[in-house]
Amino acid sequence: MASPCRKMASRSLIQFMACFGRTAAGNSVFRQFSGSPVCRATLQTNMLTERPSSPWSLTAAVCLQRLPVISADSSPIEQQVTTMMQQMELEKSLLADHELRLLEDAERMSRKQAADYDSDEEDDHRHQETVLAQDLEDSWEQKLKSFQPAPRVRGDVDKDLTSVERCLADSLVLLSKQQVGGSEMWLLPQTQWQEGETLRQTAERALASLPGASFKATFLGNAPCGVYKYKLPKAVRTEGSIGTKVFFFKAVLSDSGPSAAPNAPFLWVKKSELQRYLKPAYMMKVDRFILSL
Repeated sequence: MASPCRKMASRSLIQFMACFGRTAAGNSVFRQFSGSPVCRATLQTNMLTERPSSPWSLTAAVCLQRLPVISADSSPIEQQVTTMMQQMELEKSLLADHELRLLEDAERMSRKQAADYDSDEEDDHRHQETVLAQDLEDSWEQKLKSFQPAPRVRGDVDKDLTSVERCLADSLVLLSKQQVGGSEMWLLPQTQWQEGETLRQTAERALASLPGASFKATFLGNAPCGVYKYKLPKAVRTEGSIGTKVFFFKAVLSDSGPSAAPNAPFLWVKKSELQRYLKPAYMMKVDRFILSL
């Protein structure tokens, strides 16, 4: 019984080694074949030619904001806190040079009015013209009366939506009139992406290509802050062109340049005014990253 079992075991081992050898040989042949330069180049060429192009066209838009120029009006609670802080600082502060001079002048006048006043005490100051602190305050008061501060609310300028100087206490967003399909729409400045440039470069080009404008902006990073996707109408939709993806980039206005023409195709609007010009779906995406500073 032992010899038949030994023969079967040796036969199985021989068959296993033969199969393993054929498999290893086949793998080595495959490695040599696949490792040849001609085959690798052929495979890469086939992958490039067979790679499908994206049915979505890419567009970059810039959300350009003009930050507030003057401080906003304080609420009643803010005014109360400001008054309290000023009173605390006044109580803890030291006397200024002008306040010390007022005290010295008051002390000198009280000595002059005293019965035992000795005029020899003022001999050192007779050859100099004495200017009292009160005289300085009177001159400062006259200058203050002649000063006229600029108005915070300017009706003619605030109504001009093309002026970058409107609503100085609010943050404004730039909108431009864009041709989309067969109609014109108010959108954030945008343009089509071109091969070889980054999306931020596309957004910068969209801002620089605005007609009649020379804005200088500081972009806040290289990554988009939002994306909006829309499909083309079914009548013009094809298998290779389904719709457009718009990537938004944030920027802050650093220099507005010369004033734009009254009929310029762009507007400066507050966040509360955006819904008058933007479509609801577009407005929902834009509203997420526009801050009311």
